[in-house]
Amino acid sequence: MAEGHRATSMDALGRLSPEAFEAAGKLPLRFVLDNLRSGLNVGSVFRTADAFRLVGVELCGYTVRPPHRDILKTALGATEHVPWRGHEDTVSAIRSLQAEGMRVFALEQASGFTALQDWSPQPEECWAVVLGNEVHGCSEEVLSAVDGVLEIPQFGVKHSLNVSVAAGMVCWQAFRSFGPPSDG
Repeated sequence: MAEGHRATSMDALGRLSPEAFEAAGKLPLRFVLDNLRSGLNVGSVFRTADAFRLVGVELCGYTVRPPHRDILKTALGATEHVPWRGHEDTVSAIRSLQAEGMRVFALEQASGFTALQDWSPQPEECWAVVLGNEVHGCSEEVLSAVDGVLEIPQFGVKHSLNVSVAAGMVCWQAFRSFGPPSDG
């Protein structure tokens, strides 16, 4: 360990119990996972949803659901307290969220996008962001159903990011706009 640095106990970090997490205010953001192939990615998104105290996660199509072993490897228990719902298809999940008053955007490379760094949701708004399949992204049907598209600027050869990495970037931008989850 580097001189001048001390390990911090988990108690000193002010971690919430699962019961306190349930009662605590949430960042008004929900992820919609659109036919993700990898349970490891799903678990990572759950862990990110826990870290930023999101409202929840929607698992659509053939996206695996807890308690799948691959999810449990990366979620590290987050599936036990981050709310989630399963849906047969993504478009019906989007329409349901819109009926609940949420604005739904897809994270995709598509025309008419808003660059992620320019997205500034307001605290009184509720949002859902669709994260598409790791290979195919979001389908045309999904893109036709959402209220808009967010895009992460990229400058390399591949022009793609791992879905769980992209989820973390969306959460960070939401946090920058919303501030920390409110407990009041």
